[in-house]
Amino acid sequence: MSIQVEKFLDQQNKQMKLLYKPVLYNHWMSATTGKKEWIEKHEKALIDYFVNFSDPEAFKTILSLKKDENLTQLQKRQLDDLYNKMVKNQLNKNEVSKTVELEKKISQKFTTYRPEFQGEAVTNNDLLDVLKNSDNHSERKEAWLSSKQIGKKIEKDILFLVRKRNADAKALGFDNYYQMCFETQELDIDVVFETFQKLVELSNEPFRKIKDEIDQELSDKFNMDADDLRPWHYVDPFFQEAPPVNGFDMDKFYKGKDLEQIVTDTFKSMGLDIVDILKKSDLYPRKDKNPFGFCTHIDREGDIRVLINLDESVFWSTALFHEIGHAAYFKYIDRSLPFILRFHSHTLTTEAIALFFGRMNKTWDWQKQFLGLKEEELNEVMPFAAKMLQRQMLVSARWMITFSFFERELYENPEQDLNKLWWQLVEKIQLVKPPEATHYPDWASKMHFSLAPASYQDYLLGELTASQLQNYIETTISTNLFKPEVGSYLVEQFFTHGASLHWNEKIKKATGEHLNPGYFIKQFFN
Repeated sequence: MSIQVEKFLDQQNKQMKLLYKPVLYNHWMSATTGKKEWIEKHEKALIDYFVNFSDPEAFKTILSLKKDENLTQLQKRQLDDLYNKMVKNQLNKNEVSKTVELEKKISQKFTTYRPEFQGEAVTNNDLLDVLKNSDNHSERKEAWLSSKQIGKKIEKDILFLVRKRNADAKALGFDNYYQMCFETQELDIDVVFETFQKLVELSNEPFRKIKDEIDQELSDKFNMDADDLRPWHYVDPFFQEAPPVNGFDMDKFYKGKDLEQIVTDTFKSMGLDIVDILKKSDLYPRKDKNPFGFCTHIDREGDIRVLINLDESVFWSTALFHEIGHAAYFKYIDRSLPFILRFHSHTLTTEAIALFFGRMNKTWDWQKQFLGLKEEELNEVMPFAAKMLQRQMLVSARWMITFSFFERELYENPEQDLNKLWWQLVEKIQLVKPPEATHYPDWASKMHFSLAPASYQDYLLGELTASQLQNYIETTISTNLFKPEVGSYLVEQFFTHGASLHWNEKIKKATGEHLNPGYFIKQFFN
């Protein structure tokens, strides 16, 4: 049997390697040029890649080989990975095409729809600008309502897609689509939601305190009672971002700084060389370039690139560190591993590293050593930076929990009054008072429910993992993060194993215990 397993896995690794690079390379070219030809090449390469995982004979072979009790750890992990990729692709091609067409239809509506505001068609960025800067109550309310118009336009499409996904999942033997996604991501749905419920309970008091501070600042700003605040008084339509701390501008300390050199020096201090990555990356904004940020490992053999739109600000500094964190993880995966396993063991593990590095520019040690702030400047900065980081962690954690609780219900019972459920969860978890009318499908205006399903929980699990890693480093390796031994620890205990370990076993190997939300709570809720 072992010869049969190795022969099959060798074939699968070669085939996957052949199809993988065109997907990521064409995606990179479409993101950096905006040209239609690269977008079309990427779509074709993606179709070819997924067709490879729809082979029913290969899937039968995997099911048979997984029964072998003498599999090595690497063989088992490869077969598990292939199973998780293939089980979702064993549907009739016509059914798959129907789902893809529904997703494309919704994506096109999100891309092309322009909400109406003050009698004119505007962009979402125009509406966000109003919410960030306007002091006019009626203008803010109109902008917020305009941001939700897309929800009404696509609500029926989304619900049709949810029912279709559920039907597809049931045809494959799962209870519903959401459950299928969790199982094929190696996530225990009950454990994840028990963890999130525990986070809600433990964060209730500190979050209420932070929320009261934010509401008091807003009530002073708008000269109104805090009880009268509504969703349009916050800077983000979903209250997923914390407003800036009043009276302080951190961006001023980034003016004239060479952020490429700063990020290079930061990682070098930890023994992590990223110079080769920066040389291949696309770091600055220009016409026809993707306006967001991501990291890609194009061939799983060292061609690692980062795309961001860097300027002299805290926001883009954080984005740079975040994406280079992803890149460092990819760079130091053991390349002697089979191609299938030269990847992160789960999205949450690479997010954990990206978030770990993305938090650094809020710390005293980093701002002193790498941003070059003087003692008096640090005394001015740190109270605001610490409060801003705590605010952001609390606000974003409660938002991600709200999203996840709702999404699970959406797939388990799409026939219920979803609009009512949405505002019940928002009010209970985020402490945001609903508008006068809650029958409108405000939830549907969030693109992730339709186009990035069952993924939001990974970000919060990544935050929990980042805190657990940081706690272990500071209590066991070094209280100063900017030491070579810290980089060595991350490489040897976390990066190098790639996907050869289950994500929770990787966390246990690196920290001595499985994922424990207590460290996140200790870091940000106390």
